[in-house]
Amino acid sequence: MTISSEFQRCAWCAEIVPRADGPGRPRRFCKRSHRQRHYEARRLAAAQGIAADEVLLTRQQFDEWRDRRYQLEAALEDAQQDLGDAPALREYTEAFQLVYEAARRTASFRLEPRALGSE
Repeated sequence: MTISSEFQRCAWCAEIVPRADGPGRPRRFCKRSHRQRHYEARRLAAAQGIAADEVLLTRQQFDEWRDRRYQLEAALEDAQQDLGDAPALREYTEAFQLVYEAARRTASFRLEPRALGSE
C-alpha cells in the first residue's frame, strides 16, 4: 500500500486518516475518541512532569521492538554477506526474501498508545 500526500497518520494510533475536502483544518485523528485520549494523555503527562517529546513504553514493548529491529539488522547483514562475490539471480532473490520478511515483521509492529494511568 502506497501512502500518498493525500493521507496523514492519526496522532493517537498512527492509522491512516484520509484528507477531508472542504474548509477547515486537516484532521489529525481518525476518531473523536482518539482526539479525547490524546488530550487526556497530554494533560496527565504534564501533571507528571513528562515532556511532550518523551514517550513511555512498557518493558515488554521495548523488548519486542528491540528484537524485531535486531532481526532486521541480522537479515541485512546476512543478505550483504550472501551477495558478496558476483551473486546470481537466485542469491539476489533469496536475499530479498530474507530482508523482506524481516522488514514485514518489523513494519507490522504496533505500539498501542495509552493514557498514563490506564490499564
